[in-house]
Amino acid sequence: MTTTYLELSEDGGGAHKFYEVTVQGLVVSVRYGRIGAAGQTQTSTFPTVQKAQAAAAKKVGEKVRKGYAPAVPGARAARAVTRRQVSSAPSTARAVAPVLWRFRTGSAAFGIHVDDDRCWVGNQSGDVYTLSHAGEVLARFNLPDGVKCLVADDFWIYAGCDDGRVYDLSSKLPFAAYDIAADVDIFWLDIHEGVLNVADRAGRLTVIDHEDEHQWSRRSRGEHAWMVRADDRAVYHGHQSGVTAYAPDGGGELWHTATRGGVLFGWQEHDAVYAGTARNTVQRLSKASGAIEATYPCDSAVYSCATSPGGRFVFAGDSSSSVYCFDRDGTRLWKLSTGGGSALSMQYRDERLYLVTTDGSLVCVDASEAAVTAAQQGTVPVARDVKLAAATPTYAPATAATAVTTVTAAPAGAVVVECVQEAGRMRVHVVSEGYEPSWNVQFPRAIREPGARYVVDALHAASGGFYRVRGDIRRLL
Repeated sequence: MTTTYLELSEDGGGAHKFYEVTVQGLVVSVRYGRIGAAGQTQTSTFPTVQKAQAAAAKKVGEKVRKGYAPAVPGARAARAVTRRQVSSAPSTARAVAPVLWRFRTGSAAFGIHVDDDRCWVGNQSGDVYTLSHAGEVLARFNLPDGVKCLVADDFWIYAGCDDGRVYDLSSKLPFAAYDIAADVDIFWLDIHEGVLNVADRAGRLTVIDHEDEHQWSRRSRGEHAWMVRADDRAVYHGHQSGVTAYAPDGGGELWHTATRGGVLFGWQEHDAVYAGTARNTVQRLSKASGAIEATYPCDSAVYSCATSPGGRFVFAGDSSSSVYCFDRDGTRLWKLSTGGGSALSMQYRDERLYLVTTDGSLVCVDASEAAVTAAQQGTVPVARDVKLAAATPTYAPATAATAVTTVTAAPAGAVVVECVQEAGRMRVHVVSEGYEPSWNVQFPRAIREPGARYVVDALHAASGGFYRVRGDIRRLL
């Protein structure tokens, strides 16, 4: 048996990967992934030992030409990963929130997103589940590492993970769309029009475009940056010393506002950002000037916050397993117990408040006035425990070996794209008519091969001048 172990690790760059090829008789095994992780393994069998050795040598040669070099396993440290250490005390609220249903994911969870069709929750075991608004589990995604957060960009859903990758979950199979530099200890992410904004432990803000290329970075005035939100006007970065707004093009700081305590969570509406802080408050800041427009006092450190559309109602979850509702001007309307753990993230939609809690549960709360009034009087519905069905569809990230089927012709209505080399980088352009041929396509890196053509169900133009994939991806023979 012979084994060749290679690494690619660039100072200040995005690469921090290993590639290992083992030949044992007729069998060639390839193991690859982030340095310090177990990685993924692919195995192939050849008719002769000579062909197996030749195939292994070819694989090693391809990686060396891309900059990989021989290394000693374990000599380089794995990327830094900080998992939020949180405590959760019992609630002091007299009444329990009207919980309609609860889904236990099995591991602590921070990621949540709710859209028109479904609810998404991601946990530290790397599982992302989708559920209907009624609490039926629809699908499960198995990602390689713990989920930091879930973020949406128009119709696209992305999961940021501890392995430094951001996975697009919008197609049938998830794929890695962004790869964050190894020296960035990720705390939180946001995506706006294909531009990825990363907040980290050191208080830095790193901005990456849709082609996974570094654009700019800034270090804010405080460490532990748990908040990043973005729109056309600015990127809003929350950290230990407050909130700092930067020009989207990296042109510099627009304003900085000190908050009442370090920022632990952030939310945004059209004209305001909301910062939940360690000093028991949510504060509303003007996007235009950074001025503090309102303060919403809670009884413990605020782990999460959200608003109803336009900021009419403001919600907060604290470290003592309570959830609050305020009106726009800061008047507290109610405080209720979650009935099980502190809310680490939350989102409001159609008079329902969705929480992910310290015990890894996705909780749906009836936040209508009638339901809350009844709860304050001691009448709450019996919360339904949602179970994971044995037949729930489960999807893993796309790889060249397992995920892509082949077709001999493009079906009617499908779109053909092609991988091409440009200035040392593999790009993907549209071949089908009716599209701008100079625009790049955000496409799975794991399956890109020079000259290869693929068929996708649909492409959608993004305002940043690129295309996003919707639906299945098949290789065109």
